[in-house]
Amino acid sequence: MLANFLEKSKPINFIVYLVLFFCFFFITVFSNISGAEFTWYKVLESVSYFFLFISIFFFYHFVVSKNKLTFDNSYSFFLFTLTIILFISKLFDFKVLILLLVYLLFLRKIYSLRSSKKVIQKIFDSGFWLGILCILEPFSLLFSILIFAAILLHQKITIHTLVSPIIGFITPLVTYSAYLFWNDSIDVFTQLFYFDEINNLFIYAEDYTFWIFGVIVLLTILSIFLKSPKALSVNNSFKKNWILLIINAIITAIFAFIITEKNGSEIIFLLVPSSIIIANGFEVIQKNVLKNILFGLLLIGTVITFFWL
Repeated sequence: MLANFLEKSKPINFIVYLVLFFCFFFITVFSNISGAEFTWYKVLESVSYFFLFISIFFFYHFVVSKNKLTFDNSYSFFLFTLTIILFISKLFDFKVLILLLVYLLFLRKIYSLRSSKKVIQKIFDSGFWLGILCILEPFSLLFSILIFAAILLHQKITIHTLVSPIIGFITPLVTYSAYLFWNDSIDVFTQLFYFDEINNLFIYAEDYTFWIFGVIVLLTILSIFLKSPKALSVNNSFKKNWILLIINAIITAIFAFIITEKNGSEIIFLLVPSSIIIANGFEVIQKNVLKNILFGLLLIGTVITFFWL
């Protein structure tokens, strides 16, 4: 029954997922403010968080549906929602949410390169969003690999396609440095190029984050093995995006380990490509009984983890 519901991508499905998310969001907000003094600032802050989450859901769905990264179902959105719920307490940080939102805007341009329309503009925009990502988190420079991988897979290598993302990348950096120079704070800009020592590699073992990360990686690897024979057998745009998704997952896994300030929320960046890959893995499974069991276990596991771990 659950599998039949998830196989649809109608608006009612996404409304149900958002209501499910809102329930857990409300519980988290209530638990955070119940022991503290009531202020309107906290209310405004919670409302701002909620709208940022809604924006993230919107752009995630846009990336998946617009670029046809899955079949006409809501598997990936369901998986994305469940994991967001698990990390919701760690995501109550404006910097993390804005970083995730800009990351999705960046991916929106990357995966849209499967279309031959406005190619140079898309490549420039991808570099532009990467530049903003690097201002927020310098280690995001690692995602530059994804830009050139997308160009190599979807478009021809020319001087224009190679230079455009570089110009796009430099644009926000120049603007930001000019603003800091005007305010006599240029040291803030130079600090972006000092990469701190990688530490806290074992922070994921401190709570349930390690197990969630392990489950995501395991399901991603299994899904790659399940889907790849079929995806790579046909030479179409999905084949190229499938390769891009795998590269994306590898890069975000590395990003999660090398990022300096860790609290577990960075795992959510891996979830974006992984949820799409896992959804494709579920599509290969023919028996609805098995799908119902797997989806049911994921839903039950999310509830148990949220309330008791």
